[in-house]
Amino acid sequence: MTDTDRSAIDPDALKLFSFQLFTKLEGAVTAGMIHLGDQLGLFTALKDAGEPISTAELAARTGLAERWVREWAYNQAAAKMIAVVTGEHGERFTLTPEAAAVLATPDHPAYGMGMFHRLPQTMRALEDMPASFRSGVGHDYDSHGPQGAVGIERSFEPWNRANLLPNVLPKLDGVVDKLQAGAHVADIGCGAGGAVLLMAGAFPASRFAGYDISKYALGRAAQKLEEAGVTNASFHDPRQDPIPSNGTVDLVTTFDCIHDMTHPQEMMQTIRRAIRDDGTWLLVDIKALDTFEMNAKKNPMAALMYGISVLSCMSSALSEPDGAGLGTLGLSENRAREMAEAAGFRRFRKLDVDHSVNAFYEVRP
Repeated sequence: MTDTDRSAIDPDALKLFSFQLFTKLEGAVTAGMIHLGDQLGLFTALKDAGEPISTAELAARTGLAERWVREWAYNQAAAKMIAVVTGEHGERFTLTPEAAAVLATPDHPAYGMGMFHRLPQTMRALEDMPASFRSGVGHDYDSHGPQGAVGIERSFEPWNRANLLPNVLPKLDGVVDKLQAGAHVADIGCGAGGAVLLMAGAFPASRFAGYDISKYALGRAAQKLEEAGVTNASFHDPRQDPIPSNGTVDLVTTFDCIHDMTHPQEMMQTIRRAIRDDGTWLLVDIKALDTFEMNAKKNPMAALMYGISVLSCMSSALSEPDGAGLGTLGLSENRAREMAEAAGFRRFRKLDVDHSVNAFYEVRP
């Protein structure tokens, strides 16, 4: 850098930029501490205490070393993830009701620990990224190992358990009546099978088949199927047991997976061949707009979404040399409609479903 270049630098703007940079590092490190709080049961212990407690009490409740717990608590309190009360008994820590819901209540729809569960696996993908940037080829979801599948399960199932049956399926024209009477349902990209098992339990007259290519997700689904004890659900790898192509499926569901697929257009064509002429496809995918400018302006989480795309979603979508590479914010409503129409669907309707991340569409032939 020349003297002229240095003289052009605004000292205040330089300090502000440096501060902004290191806030990103703070967020990354704090995310790691949130992962530890979840894995070590620290958030659950704070919730269960029901009142502010010292780090010595927190350490005793979790069987951990107090000095480590104290430094962790200082990080979380400084980041305003946990609350601290200072008085005559020293520092005592607790969770607000809202923090308890997000950090320590797995059955609450706002529970947010799934992405933090798989944080080490997500960040470990950085080791593979230089080769991917050079070759253009990414890595599928199984590259994140079995805990990656568990993290995705923990990310999506709390909201689905609270909302899929009462708030989403009734929005689909005539679908609940079909399910009650007996329908054939395929959940493509089923992951650990939570949606399949939820619907199978609610609609015993219908048959549900989940399809996924992740061996770790299918392993979890098989385990959960045995635990659930339902007899009208099954799970399949479509490479060995293909999705039906004879127009016999009444309802197809895809939850947060089309943008991850190497060949999303071909998958939409597969769905059209599978579905009856009077059938319905429930397409759920990330809320996205048509351009980077629009996403960056309208989505406060755009930076997170694009970063996760590099490490996970787009990497999966480019895990074959000819992958489409849509990525996390790659399936806007307009693009989804165009792709669905190209696959042979004629009706496309956005559903009035309130979700912080996802958009919901009813797609029909």
